[in-house]
Amino acid sequence: MASIFGHCVLGATVGKLLLPDRRHWPYWVLAAACAFLPDADVVGFKFHVAYGSLWGHRGISHSLLAAGVVASIGTGLGRLRPGPTPAPPPMRLWLLLFLATASHGVLDAMTTGGLGVAFYSPFQPERYFFDFRPVAVSPIGVKNFLGEWGARVLRSEVNWVLVPCLVMLLAQKLLRRFATASVAS
Repeated sequence: MASIFGHCVLGATVGKLLLPDRRHWPYWVLAAACAFLPDADVVGFKFHVAYGSLWGHRGISHSLLAAGVVASIGTGLGRLRPGPTPAPPPMRLWLLLFLATASHGVLDAMTTGGLGVAFYSPFQPERYFFDFRPVAVSPIGVKNFLGEWGARVLRSEVNWVLVPCLVMLLAQKLLRRFATASVAS
């Protein structure tokens, strides 16, 4: 898996790209949480759930179906949230939460280890990796993350997650400035 840092950075970036207005920052945080949520399946290790099973790590919780369920529940709850900031349109919120949650499996399929990602679970049990796998796989557990392995993962994620996210955010900012300038002239 990628680390919590990589997943959250990617989720928050998706949030900022889809809901660029600063008043929607709580949804950026929600997108970051959705991007990390599929790794809740590591609890299965404590209960001796086999890694390669449907309920194991990178199984059904990393599937596109799970991303759709999370997005649907999150959109429903997001619409109930009272507050001074109006909620984004439901389809845009659903798309944000779906993409943020699905980004988890995409990032994991780009890592150098594990058993792959069950994108189509429970309908198809096969697990997949992408041909392009530049992200160093993260150890499971905080204790294992501290040290050289964790440092290698973070260096990898700076190159393959953080820098591309910053480039996308900068491009968005420049495009918005260009659009604003062209409308004003």
